[in-house]
Amino acid sequence: MAFEEQFVTGDAGPAPELGAPGPVAGSAGLTPTGRVILGMIGFGRQTGYDIKQLVDKSTRHFWAASYGQIYPELRRLEAQDLVRGRPEPSGARARTVYELTATGERALADWMGSDAPLVYELRDEGMLKLFFSDLAAETRIESVRAMREMYERKRAQLLALKATAGELRRGPGLTLEIGLGITSWLVQWCEATEHRLTSEAAAAPGGSSKAVEEE
Repeated sequence: MAFEEQFVTGDAGPAPELGAPGPVAGSAGLTPTGRVILGMIGFGRQTGYDIKQLVDKSTRHFWAASYGQIYPELRRLEAQDLVRGRPEPSGARARTVYELTATGERALADWMGSDAPLVYELRDEGMLKLFFSDLAAETRIESVRAMREMYERKRAQLLALKATAGELRRGPGLTLEIGLGITSWLVQWCEATEHRLTSEAAAAPGGSSKAVEEE
């Protein structure tokens, strides 16, 4: 069975138990991408390609990592003795499979058990345009409309994942619930705001009903 299926359904059994959290050299210095990589490898031995595929189907919706980040980070984690790579060629294709070292397991447990304030970062170009829309008020309704369409696409992606993934592990399932809840609310907010703004535009002196007709 492909690891992707094991990750999604949990058919490979429970994830390995991590050691008791505690101070570990290098754990405090884990980069955001390093945390993703250690977690993915913690679910099972992985290649860089496998990690990127799993990221694209799961954590990218809230914590992205590109190919350009994954491979240099794997080399850095290996240099820190947090992961161990072993060549396992597949036919004529070079292939390196990684697993956590004991130090890597402790570093992952240290991060998972840390009570440091959580990091929350959001990059949403639609919200950025909306924030500055007083500088170009004529773009506001279109920005909200574009945001709604973007959130609808995101919701459709998450619903498709839910429909095709089978029985998810508990952690991925809970994060999928959060994603669907947030995205559905954002779609609703955009719909209501788009209606409010078009109504205000039509009611304003010299306003036109065109925006309302286009809704």
